[in-house]
Amino acid sequence: MSLPFPSLTAAEAAQLITHGDTVAFGGFTPAGAPKEIPTAIAEHAKREHAAGRAFQIGVITGASTGASLDGALAKADAISFRTPYQSDPDLRKAINAGRVRFFDLHLSQLAQHVRTGALGAVHWAVLEAADITPDGRVVLTSGVGAAPTFARCAEKVIIELNRRHPSALCGVHDIYEPIDPPYRGEIPLYSVSDRIGQPWLQIDPSKIVGVVHTERDDETGAFAAPDAVTTRIGENVANFLAAELKVGRIPREFLPLQSGVGDIANAVLGALGAHPDIPRFCMYSEVLQDATLDLLRQGKLKFASGCSLTLSPPALKALYAELHSLRGRIVLRPQEISNNPEIVRRLGIISVNTAIEADLQGNINSTHLFGKTMMNGIGGSGDFTRNAHLSIFTCPSLQKGGKISTLVPLVTHADHSEHSVQVLVTEHGVADLRRLDPRQRAELIIQKCAHPDFRDELRHYLALAKDGHEPFDVEHAFAFHRQFLRTGDMRGALSAPIDPAAREASLVA
Repeated sequence: MSLPFPSLTAAEAAQLITHGDTVAFGGFTPAGAPKEIPTAIAEHAKREHAAGRAFQIGVITGASTGASLDGALAKADAISFRTPYQSDPDLRKAINAGRVRFFDLHLSQLAQHVRTGALGAVHWAVLEAADITPDGRVVLTSGVGAAPTFARCAEKVIIELNRRHPSALCGVHDIYEPIDPPYRGEIPLYSVSDRIGQPWLQIDPSKIVGVVHTERDDETGAFAAPDAVTTRIGENVANFLAAELKVGRIPREFLPLQSGVGDIANAVLGALGAHPDIPRFCMYSEVLQDATLDLLRQGKLKFASGCSLTLSPPALKALYAELHSLRGRIVLRPQEISNNPEIVRRLGIISVNTAIEADLQGNINSTHLFGKTMMNGIGGSGDFTRNAHLSIFTCPSLQKGGKISTLVPLVTHADHSEHSVQVLVTEHGVADLRRLDPRQRAELIIQKCAHPDFRDELRHYLALAKDGHEPFDVEHAFAFHRQFLRTGDMRGALSAPIDPAAREASLVA
């Protein structure tokens, strides 16, 4: 089919973007993220810098991206600001060094921020497509993100037409953009498999300045095989949910599941699929990863709704090979729909996400090491956690070869408060925090979730924090972290009885 849009090289497309522009890139995780154009922008930035000219752009994405986008632009010092979520090591270094201004957002709120202008003008939208028609109907690839809003709000659009993704993807997507307040009605999605939009993204053809033809795989990596720790965490989650089902706190039909991305999430999904007492269920999530496909093939998963197919390269290739048989059981939506709090509350989602650290009240740190070093961002975990029918957080009890306890007296950065977190799971057990007062919560977390190497020290902290409704001791709340910064090992932070007269001296030291 002949297209009315100019055919551009990636370098020609990059030349159109100027210093100070804000560029919104499609996709969600490396799935569906453009690759050729951002790499060409990075090369253009290097040439401009070599010539003594400034060149940086603002970068807005749906979530994280791949090395050819976030990584290439960060290495080229081509990013002025970045939002809302990232996972690239080079970009992370630039953010923590203060070379890139990064501000975090709940992913469900991103599109509305763009539409209202809260993030400033969006000069360009760069989107990856599997197909495009002369009248501007675009079939997206493996990730949707906030592409509908980016395309509508951007002044101009460039399309990367990537032939690694088949045009047969048409029909997998459900593109729907709500009306803004105060005119917004309810989003008419009442079951996981409902479709409420169009299978393509309609773009005003006059805004499309060109098409760059590409043929590149998504830059998603393979997931590690479950080890003893992640396997046990998965089994603990599955056993807990089976018990909740048995006593009637989860309906016999089960409830839709949301799962974060990563090795623990894959292990949880695998354990749910293998558990004989967990019935067939649906997923209403952001990311659909390898274990999702396995469950669909097994018949344990009835339907999967997400924002992206964040699959390892072999898994994505296998999906495309059997797309005819699975397409009716998968849908990809924009992130303000996949993560929408109203829908999460309505459908009664069970959310399972991963923590960097948790404290004795159940407060969760999802984003920062030692309170200051950004890892990735809050992502969509807050959208689901606050609104879930049942909110679960998982983490291994130890990190760094046993030198770090992920269960600490007080988290150094709080992304999810104790009021939103209902269940905490490690390889050692499950702490159901519902119905418990603050001291009961702390005691149960130590008993069920903490590693044995740290239980005595956590109990010692509780003994110090003996006054008030919530067990809290201001002088030793960060004793574990302080010990690690001093010695490289959290062990021994509170192993000996503390002389009250020495408290001030210990803080000064």
